[in-house]
Amino acid sequence: FALENPVQIGRGYVAITILDINDNAPEFAMEYETTVCENAQPGQVIQKISAIDKDDPPNGHQFYFSLTAEAANNHNFTLQDNKGK
Repeated sequence: FALENPVQIGRGYVAITILDINDNAPEFAMEYETTVCENAQPGQVIQKISAIDKDDPPNGHQFYFSLTAEAANNHNFTLQDNKGK
């Protein structure tokens, strides 16, 4: 209805302060180089990995890792979430 009555139209300036930007991509916590011995046992943990993100929130982010479709169909390897432990 304001368009019908120009007296009811107002203009103003708004200042927006951005507190954080996503300027840091997630990355592995360290460089990993993994090898598997030929006598590794079924169910044996081969490598534990973790990631970090230097952006907010200060308490950290929850990361989810997944295998490619090809690797997920290969039952020789599995991926297990240890819930940050």
